[in-house]
Amino acid sequence: MGNLTLQFVPYQDISGMSSLGRIKKLLKLAREDKIVLLEGRLKKEEETELIKTTMEQIDNEFRGIELAVIYPGSRRADDALQWIKNNVISMVLGDRVGFTVIGPASVVKEIRQAPEKIQVYTREVISKKGAKKKKRGR
Repeated sequence: MGNLTLQFVPYQDISGMSSLGRIKKLLKLAREDKIVLLEGRLKKEEETELIKTTMEQIDNEFRGIELAVIYPGSRRADDALQWIKNNVISMVLGDRVGFTVIGPASVVKEIRQAPEKIQVYTREVISKKGAKKKKRGR
């Protein structure tokens, strides 16, 4: 059984990059069988481009990605004060609000979201290095 790696990527690590640079960095990590926890979120166009680029790279070794965006607290305001607070936070922090989870489809079976939690279901991973080799007869 292989190791499961979570890679935290702070927003500041990608904030100065171009859209293409962000996509390449995140896709590279996913191709390394890492589950990426990105502080903040990508722009809608970047998410679309990430998915498009991923689809172009699918082969026998890389099966694609699973992606989910998590927003802290409820995005639905129950009262006017909470609505104002959510909008001010969103204006100040912009793309830094929330988290994005990106995982390779070979590792992540499913990502389920609920208001109070996120569940990442994984597959058993057998590392390429740790694969059992057949013993030769003597």
